[in-house]
Amino acid sequence: QVQLVESGGGLVQAGNSLRLSCVVSGLSFSAYNVAWFRQAPGKEREFVGNIRWNGNSTSYADSVKGRFTISRDNTKKTAHLQMSSLNPDDSAVYYCAVTLTNTELDSDIRYKYWGQGTQVTVSS
Repeated sequence: QVQLVESGGGLVQAGNSLRLSCVVSGLSFSAYNVAWFRQAPGKEREFVGNIRWNGNSTSYADSVKGRFTISRDNTKKTAHLQMSSLNPDDSAVYYCAVTLTNTELDSDIRYKYWGQGTQVTVSS
């Protein structure tokens, strides 16, 4: 079956960095676009960024642009979210998701498969 497993979350001080990973199995990873979303307590899930199936294009939410970078390694069926200059507003559960769709990639309804999430907590 399809599995997405995130890792790398944790507690970090403001200004520091974290790198999240998402390992995917059960599908042809290289054909799928990958996105990262996050959800803080009491808030709706929000788009963080995405990377196209071939790794040639990325897109980010304004709130993380210039601080977060998404990459992927299709040979390892893995995607990464490198987060720097973290602040308390970045605290959330981070999810990776994949889709074959090529439109509206900032919309969570476009994503069929999701990971279980990894908690990121940024202390001030």
